[in-house]
Amino acid sequence: MTFQFQCYTIDPARRELRRSGELVHVEPQVFDVLVYLVENRDRVVTKDELFANVWNGRIVSETTLSSRVNAARRAIGDTGSRQALIQTVARRGFRFVGEATRKEAAASKRVGLKAERTHAAEASIGKATEKPSIAVLPFASMSDGPDQNYFAIGMAEGLINSLSHMRWLTVIARNSSFLYKEPGIDARTIARELNVRYLLEGSVYKGGRVVRITAQLTDADSGAHLWSDRFDGGLKNVFALQDEIAARVLGAIEPHLRGAEIERARRKGPDNLNAYDLYLRALPCAYAYTQEGRTQALELLSQVLANDPKFVEAHGLAAWCHIQRVWAESAQSTADLASAHKHAEAVMLPRTMPRPWRLPRMPMPVPRTITRRPSK
Repeated sequence: MTFQFQCYTIDPARRELRRSGELVHVEPQVFDVLVYLVENRDRVVTKDELFANVWNGRIVSETTLSSRVNAARRAIGDTGSRQALIQTVARRGFRFVGEATRKEAAASKRVGLKAERTHAAEASIGKATEKPSIAVLPFASMSDGPDQNYFAIGMAEGLINSLSHMRWLTVIARNSSFLYKEPGIDARTIARELNVRYLLEGSVYKGGRVVRITAQLTDADSGAHLWSDRFDGGLKNVFALQDEIAARVLGAIEPHLRGAEIERARRKGPDNLNAYDLYLRALPCAYAYTQEGRTQALELLSQVLANDPKFVEAHGLAAWCHIQRVWAESAQSTADLASAHKHAEAVMLPRTMPRPWRLPRMPMPVPRTITRRPSK
């Protein structure tokens, strides 16, 4: 069933709030507060009821409750001063006073969801397919009770936020990837509609004060699992636990993503290589720590930077190769040190930004000869 008022639609089963058909991002607890008020709009809802039904009786301050109610008002275009939809009843609680209608789910629900997915796919087409792309699907909550979904949603959102800090990786936005909540959808179908190479999915189980999270990384082209693991932790601090597990998952899948991308670049023909593919081919050469590897890596990186002079990762890898030469090969140490400085500056100060200062040109240290005086 859904609830409609003004231009808003609430779907408790799918945990979605929409304004004129557009999805509105709402925090899990804020959504629960709003749904409970709308479902009980014929009466005043006390604060104790909200504590019992939204927070399961946990000890929560009234300041927290007030902030969630105010956030619910903002989500539906209301304010604390207007109170056109959510009204505060002094010393009693809150009441939803808007005209809301309750509707059963239409038979065309799947058609509408398919249209939303198609729109998300069209929005993602044209994004930088040169770089690898990943979608984090909603984590499944294996705990009893729908009130436990908030932790699974928060876990997936934390992973999206962490992955978005990886500049070499394109991460699909939450509003697009979270449309795939229904189980059993083929990974290749999701990848084709979202135009991604990799999928990250998992599940969350909470028992008492302990939580277990499983996650797996899938290659969307082949459907093969590249990585999977599970993580256990305590619920003493939920947000700290989510951050910790997100960091651990990120650290675990990053080398697998890199390895898969390098192997993908190796399989490509020489005529189909782009700047990113050339950079991936240079990576293992640079970290072979051999003279031949450094030479080959710099040749590949020169092609990368000829095509994309602002490719900062390529500049950083080139700087590292020149520094290796300074340490291991003394023939052209001055020239290599100057090249390392040039590439390092390109990483630290993009060419499109004004340069208030320049990195100093550090000369090569000259070994000092110590002359001992003859003993008398």
